Amino acid sequence: ESKMGSKTRTKPRNYALSASGVMRFSSSKTFKKGGNFKFAGKKPTKKATAGAKAVTVTKSIGGDKNGGSRTVRVQRLPKSFETQTAPRKLHSTKNAFSQHQRRLKPSLTPGTVVILLAGLHKGKRVVFLKQLASGLLLVTGPFSANGCPLRRVNQIYTIGTSTKLDISSLSLPENLNDAYFKRKQLRKPRGAGASDEQIFEVAKETYTVSDERKADQLTVDKALIKCIKSQKEGSIVLNYLRCSFCLNNHQYPHAMKF
Repeated sequence: ESKMGSKTRTKPRNYALSASGVMRFSSSKTFKKGGNFKFAGKKPTKKATAGAKAVTVTKSIGGDKNGGSRTVRVQRLPKSFETQTAPRKLHSTKNAFSQHQRRLKPSLTPGTVVILLAGLHKGKRVVFLKQLASGLLLVTGPFSANGCPLRRVNQIYTIGTSTKLDISSLSLPENLNDAYFKRKQLRKPRGAGASDEQIFEVAKETYTVSDERKADQLTVDKALIKCIKSQKEGSIVLNYLRCSFCLNNHQYPHAMKF
């Protein structure tokens, strides 16, 4: 069997998210990930090659029976080797993800109505509330308007519209952070404390929304709808959030003003 046939084909990093043709990364994002911008417009410079260092050296040896000269190594080999090497931390010039600088698109400000381009709620118009410490956006439908709950969204999968809402009077619960949305691992009970029925149970455990999340969703929705209705065209904005975004024939997003 050839070496090419034995290789396993992996999924490319950039692929279409759906049948609509929306790619996971834009062309500029792909160009940035490749790192070719560092060498664009630059000619390769040849580095001056230093002379190879000699490994051995010839030394003169005194005495009639020593041959007059002897070839020895410049650096002696170690007399003994360690049987075990302690693990060492490799030096990296890159910062950890927690130390990355968080940026936000200029079109996104708290209260902006954004269009989701990927995920379970793609095509829905939601309200941007704030940016979390991880850089993700905290958005909500609100849930009573279009069924989109409080969730985190990557800003590269959103389109910021010109519709802005005044949510300065909106107070969000303090527990709405990245740890709040962390996925919980569902594990079956095992060990001495588990019964025989629980160990051999075949049914899969399904995720259920906690009472805390339901209460927080009701609190945020109530305050957000109150802010929307207090504005001049509140009823129109609510109907606007209920409608999904879609494209017809001969409609191009790059030629639109959102």
